[in-house]
Amino acid sequence: MRVALSIAGSDSSGGAGIQADLKTFQALGVFGMSAVTAVTVQNTQKVYAIQEMRPEIVHGQIVCLFDDIPVHAVKIGMVASIPLIETIADALGRIERLPPVVLDPVMISKSGYALLQPDAQAALVRHLFPLARVVTPNLPEAEALLGRRIADIDAMKSAAREISALGAKRVVVKGGHLGRGNATDVLFDGEDFRLLESRRIDTGNTHGTGCTFSSAIAAHLAKGQPFFDAVTQAKAYITGAIANALSLGKGCGPTHHFFDLYRRAGMGVG
Repeated sequence: MRVALSIAGSDSSGGAGIQADLKTFQALGVFGMSAVTAVTVQNTQKVYAIQEMRPEIVHGQIVCLFDDIPVHAVKIGMVASIPLIETIADALGRIERLPPVVLDPVMISKSGYALLQPDAQAALVRHLFPLARVVTPNLPEAEALLGRRIADIDAMKSAAREISALGAKRVVVKGGHLGRGNATDVLFDGEDFRLLESRRIDTGNTHGTGCTFSSAIAAHLAKGQPFFDAVTQAKAYITGAIANALSLGKGCGPTHHFFDLYRRAGMGVG
């Protein structure tokens, strides 16, 4: 059994964060573990509040798991503050043979709640980008990292190259926020580009899509897939999860992480 570790915040509504990561790992045949960085008060409508874990608790969660269980990939999600970023970097920096790390630079919720403190962005780049095998910003996150607007595919390619220069070995710039045509992601491995396109699905139930896509990449890396293959398979998975999204709650419902399992079992999906 391959094993992946999610270092991220808890989503009380179950659609994003740690909960989405663990569901994704399990759906893709990887055993999931977690180091919780924060507890959020949220539902499908908005994030209301965040309570961070103490850095020593986050550090301890990571170190004790690596001391006990072989870890084949790590996904990092919401890390809101400089102390958390530094303690995660210290914990992972102690691992002699660090497995592939997928860093999803979560900065703001769909409802507009800041999930990364403004003074922490530089620390995220300085401490965690060099540890990451893959960094997966969406367009608003890429724009925040580079301080400029990204309006088309060519600009996404330039952004991927510049984010790679910040220390990330490989970059996936997620293009769902372009809002027109197909949903196109730009992949960059430090030398070559690849575009991944999927049909744009008309649904408002997209809560947790970024978390799910990034954790799917981590799951496939845990299984030994090379970068382009891992992202291609993760793209197919998140497209299916969105196509079968669940209309739960009064706001933005979650994707269906187990859509394929339900289909094969003859159960209803979507």
